[in-house]
Amino acid sequence: MLRKLRRAALDALPTPLSKIIRCIGAPNKFIHFPDPTFSQDGLVTRHNTDFMHDPLFAESYRLGKATGSWPGGEPAWRTYVACWAAQKAVGLEGDFVECGVNRGGMSRAICHYVGFEKLDKLFWLLDTYHGLDEDLINEEERGQGRTAHRDYYTECHGAVKETFKNYPGVRVVKGVIPGTLGQVTAEKVSYLSIDMNCVAPEIAAAEHFWDKLVSGAVMVLDDYGFELHEPQKRAFDEFAAQRGVQVLSMPTGQGLIFKP
Repeated sequence: MLRKLRRAALDALPTPLSKIIRCIGAPNKFIHFPDPTFSQDGLVTRHNTDFMHDPLFAESYRLGKATGSWPGGEPAWRTYVACWAAQKAVGLEGDFVECGVNRGGMSRAICHYVGFEKLDKLFWLLDTYHGLDEDLINEEERGQGRTAHRDYYTECHGAVKETFKNYPGVRVVKGVIPGTLGQVTAEKVSYLSIDMNCVAPEIAAAEHFWDKLVSGAVMVLDDYGFELHEPQKRAFDEFAAQRGVQVLSMPTGQGLIFKP
């Protein structure tokens, strides 16, 4: 009975107003919502994703994934952002640096995407190659369960060296940051990726390379916007503010800092 009265009341209203009220009450009946064009890695959108169909990117991503870096995950858009930043760096002076490599998926994709073997640059890959060093994890991060990440990583130094054996410009540096930062001999850096899942080594790397970053270079922060990585976000917001810049928060969860 109540439903009939409601329908009669709606029918008595002017048609435009009736449609608005009906739409508010049951939007799915009156509005067509297209299927997402992308739904992976915590990101859902109906926007354009032409880059996913670009043969160069598709092959770059395939090669990155083949390293075994992303079991159970599909960070395609994050990989595209990194490839974009690296391609931008091709036209700048300076080497590439990646702090936090694991099995080298992101850097392998980049090498193919930019044709790194043809560039007069070095690509420095810094990692323990067996996961987080727990001595660098602070109390807040421990409280968030960050030590659980140790079960995700396995020894992979040999595998990474094998992956990049045909790239003479790639330098695989094994050890704990910040202790290994001095092994990077680059005076100028045009691309910097930071992905170490905790504050201390990430800020150490950012501070070490900031003055080496050339104008226009991009620092890619992989963990910036992800849940349970708030300590890193706060630390990089402060780092950026101290240098008169801002972190660009990305829907991928990444953060980008552009060197003025």
